[in-house]
Amino acid sequence: MAGVTLRPMRTDDADRVLAIYQAGLDGGDASFETVAPSWADFDAGRLPAHRLVAVAGSGALLGWIAVSPTSSRAVYAGVVEHSVYVDPEARGRGVARLLLDALIDSTDAAGIWTIQSGVFPENVASLALHRRAGFRVVGTRERVGRQHGRWRDVVLLERRSPVVD
Repeated sequence: MAGVTLRPMRTDDADRVLAIYQAGLDGGDASFETVAPSWADFDAGRLPAHRLVAVAGSGALLGWIAVSPTSSRAVYAGVVEHSVYVDPEARGRGVARLLLDALIDSTDAAGIWTIQSGVFPENVASLALHRRAGFRVVGTRERVGRQHGRWRDVVLLERRSPVVD
């Protein structure tokens, strides 16, 4: 993407990262969460080595991607769950794909063998993005949780690294 660069997420990105997160939550098809966490909670729950932001030439933060460990057990040290969020004004321009490709490079280089995510079936753009990036559908958890008074399904996706043994 012309004019867009990626860099590690910094503490001074907190307000913008959380605002983009909240915008995604407000759309209703990004997460069961309805309110973005505090920066302290966000920061504590995500691995520092795999947090990136996309920045326009103007300096505007367009989106972010980050991973969380799936378990504290040593056997799952190479398995992470990721989230990717893009400012509503920047959607459809390839920002999420740029972020996801960079995350894949980062996690492959770090020896992480599986990236997973759960996506609502209604979030067709996210499902298509993940398929194009080499994720596969593992299954669907039907009526796994309620949001705003209705049951929601979650499609489980994963990408197994072809370079990590």
